[in-house]
Amino acid sequence: MGRRDVLFWTLIGVGAFALGSGLLSSSRTNSAAHFDAKAYEAPDFVAVVRRVDASFRRDWTAGHISAAPQADDLLVARRLALGLIGTIPSLEEIRSFESLPPEGRMSWWIERILHDRRFTDNFAERFARAFVGTEDGPFVFYRRRRFVAWLAEQFAANRAYDAMVRDLIASEGLWTDKPAVNFLSVTVQADNKNQPDPVRLAGRTARAFLGLRLDCAQCHNHPYAEWKQSDFQGLAAFFGQTHLGFTGIYDGAGEYQVKERGSDEMREVAPRVPFAAELLPEDGSRRRRLAAWITDAKNPYFARAVVNRVWAILFGRPLVEPVDNLETEGPIPPILDLLADDFIAHGFDVRHLVRVIACTEVFRLDSAADHAVGETEEKAWAVFPLSRLRPDQVVGGIQQAASVAALNAESHIFFRLVRYGQRNDFVQRYGDTGEDEFDGRGGTIPQRLLMMNGDLLHEKIKDSPFNAGRQISWMAADDAQAVEAAYLTVLTRRPTPEESRYFVQFLAESKLSRAQCFEDMFWTLLNATEFSWNH
Repeated sequence: MGRRDVLFWTLIGVGAFALGSGLLSSSRTNSAAHFDAKAYEAPDFVAVVRRVDASFRRDWTAGHISAAPQADDLLVARRLALGLIGTIPSLEEIRSFESLPPEGRMSWWIERILHDRRFTDNFAERFARAFVGTEDGPFVFYRRRRFVAWLAEQFAANRAYDAMVRDLIASEGLWTDKPAVNFLSVTVQADNKNQPDPVRLAGRTARAFLGLRLDCAQCHNHPYAEWKQSDFQGLAAFFGQTHLGFTGIYDGAGEYQVKERGSDEMREVAPRVPFAAELLPEDGSRRRRLAAWITDAKNPYFARAVVNRVWAILFGRPLVEPVDNLETEGPIPPILDLLADDFIAHGFDVRHLVRVIACTEVFRLDSAADHAVGETEEKAWAVFPLSRLRPDQVVGGIQQAASVAALNAESHIFFRLVRYGQRNDFVQRYGDTGEDEFDGRGGTIPQRLLMMNGDLLHEKIKDSPFNAGRQISWMAADDAQAVEAAYLTVLTRRPTPEESRYFVQFLAESKLSRAQCFEDMFWTLLNATEFSWNH
């Protein structure tokens, strides 16, 4: 290693220690940046949050249900970070959060996240899974990473959700130049002259944008809903003139055809929407007409579908399950319509929707109570639902727990590239959840073994100038402060008196080296069940 390399790494190490020493103290310094709280004080914003709270409280009263108490601020901050940026808060962010007066902390934290590149990247991936799935698709005609990057740009610009969806359905051009086109080109069929598949497009459009499993009527009338086979075929026909050529995706001639049952004869199917036909424009290409119909403010499913998905991202569980099937048994929850109407009234503003949900009472409830909590309370949202972290959240948490500073877009490109490679490798080994991220599947033995013995966790807890364990062990004023900082860094909470006494005694009496003691403490906290759950 040359002298310049040594100097570079020395400066990095010194900077890390300097930062760490400034964050280990529990004294509050007013380091949080100013933010505009007007959005949270607007009468219409306050009114819709109160209406949501009142609706849930009426249900609890009618059902004689006792709600859980309010959760601690740090626990709510952790939920917001996991839902919106896919990782846990850093010690640096916790210190800034706690430096603010209690009444202003949460709105400051929400805004900080909403203007963080990690939020746009995370939401882009979450919505990409609904729009195009998780598979790589036909490489020649599809660029998933370019598609996700485009979605991130839309969220970063806070572009209206209905405008984004119209681009996805109606865009033309090359998938490399017009990234929204990847929504269409991902369905290209090699066995059909490399043309988009109207059937897959109709199914994906209904599920992703309307929250309807209309594809269940693809081969026959839906067995449990009102949808007919002709409804699905009519929707698919809107993509019957969508072609792929030298200029990319374009609209040309031709009609969508289906095979007659019991024969080899083909018949043409005219485009037809399954409901609210009066909302369908008469002019424009078929895809543009369909896009306008889907995103119309009077379409009863469009706003509901995105509200249900954003709710699921924040809570780990949708209001209506499954997240892409709003035609389940029973009435639509009033809260879904209330939030959908507000979403429409505010121009399909996703950030506004996030703010409203994050400020509701149900989002800030504890996941436990001093009374019995069962299925009744969970269904009524009288407690915050426990949900196992997705693989990307687990690896994001491990990586962040190894650093006292926030790992964000401002980090050096070298470290971001390393983290990206580590993340992909971990998710592949841990097991990706795929498109259905809210199915509530349990953990597996290989996942537990990966957490206990995996290379990534070992790399992040080992004694190194760049890891939080070393910085905390060297810079803490005493062992009690070191234990507190470790708990905040990994679990986003302070230790209980019993936990503090145990680890302080362990640090004082262990025959292991101090570095090994901190490795063991971080290993224990990262492998705690608490770390792997949103609660």
